[in-house]
Amino acid sequence: MSTVNGGISFWYAQDGTPTPREPLPGDTTADICIVGGGYTGLWTAYYLKKAVPFLNITVLEAKFCGYGASGRNGGWLYNGIAGRDRYARLHGHDAAVRLQQAMNDTVDEVIRITGEEGIDADIHKGGVLEIAHTPAQLSRLKALHAVDIAFGEKDRLLLGARETAERIHITGAVASSWTPHGARLHPAKLVKGLATAVETLGVTLHESTPVTEIRPKHAVTPYGTVRAPYILRCTEGFTASLKGRRRTWLPMNSSMIVTDPLPQHVWSEIGWAGRETLGDMAHAYMYAQRTADDRIAIGGRGAPYRYGSRTDNDGRTQPATIDALREILIRFFPQLAGTGIAHAWSGVLGVPRDWCATVTLDRSTGLGWAGGYVGSGVATANLAARTLRDLIQQDSGQSGPTDLTSLPWVNHKVRNWEPEPLRWLGVHTLYAAYRAADRRESTTHTPTTDPLARLADKISGRH
Repeated sequence: MSTVNGGISFWYAQDGTPTPREPLPGDTTADICIVGGGYTGLWTAYYLKKAVPFLNITVLEAKFCGYGASGRNGGWLYNGIAGRDRYARLHGHDAAVRLQQAMNDTVDEVIRITGEEGIDADIHKGGVLEIAHTPAQLSRLKALHAVDIAFGEKDRLLLGARETAERIHITGAVASSWTPHGARLHPAKLVKGLATAVETLGVTLHESTPVTEIRPKHAVTPYGTVRAPYILRCTEGFTASLKGRRRTWLPMNSSMIVTDPLPQHVWSEIGWAGRETLGDMAHAYMYAQRTADDRIAIGGRGAPYRYGSRTDNDGRTQPATIDALREILIRFFPQLAGTGIAHAWSGVLGVPRDWCATVTLDRSTGLGWAGGYVGSGVATANLAARTLRDLIQQDSGQSGPTDLTSLPWVNHKVRNWEPEPLRWLGVHTLYAAYRAADRRESTTHTPTTDPLARLADKISGRH
């Protein structure tokens, strides 16, 4: 059977797209207008409505809730936070430790709320396993493990080759690091369930309503304008489509494939009984999960960026990217050489110039935003939403400062990305350097990170 390419994502092909909600009927008002119906926007609406039930909250979504990254991601609910090391340098180690602890707690918060709301998102808390294949990857794994311990992850384990193979048999794996703060989930089931829960609380959701401009107290659409004291931008990788926001966050492309269901005798060879989410220490890294119906979904960077910060329409993926992801799959699990690839798709994630996720509320204008998750948004969006809730309650005099409003990512400022063609040339050059570094590290067996990758990290602003 041939591979389905695009069609938003496998998650929607499997679970079905939602029934369309009505677009905005015309000019209207609200207490809070949220732009973007993905995880960030829906969680923000959820927590605000739970905190203050009488609030009139309107969510505007360009396509349908979960059309973007929230319905296309790898299903990693984990404690990664973009920018932790930079926040430690800017605000001190203790501040970054508090941010990391908040992310650890967020994994359990999402699991708790989905249980309370009856959202069956195939969640399995098996932790996160990150693999090293080469001496250089092992050096980075050990260094990252030590840093994670220093940031308070005392329950993180460093595993040798034998202990790694006892969890999952990956050809050539020399070591791994495991944290319990992670879970596998079905992205579309989560976002669809969350949208239903928000609507049940009384939040107004308007789909097929693209916002073209955000300005103080106004969200402008082709169907009318929503006026509200607070306008919250929760558009992540699609931020560049808004007027004046072309260079705010770069829409980085990420691609995935998913196999046909694997028979039990194959799983007996592979292991993976703990259903950990799986990553590696390559520079052009991969991410994977064992799905609830016993497939392997695996992702990574294909064509990382489209000129002019453009985004795709339906998730269609380049054949070369599908082949590259399949090559990683078979390199990890050679017994899957004849396994069919059921579906391939792509989507965009938001990348700030300094690779730091942020939550902001401008008290002078009522404009707020959250995002720039750099691929770790499944959990981070929940923490961002609770932080936006607290910032708005503080601003409106309903509460004082909270532990969340004092986290170091709040009101973080970052410069814009370079104009084109520098943006396109820079991103593609950097990822070519990362792939070249991976190839060199796998052939030279040097224990140190390739100089090309170190240079790319410095230029990109990742470290």
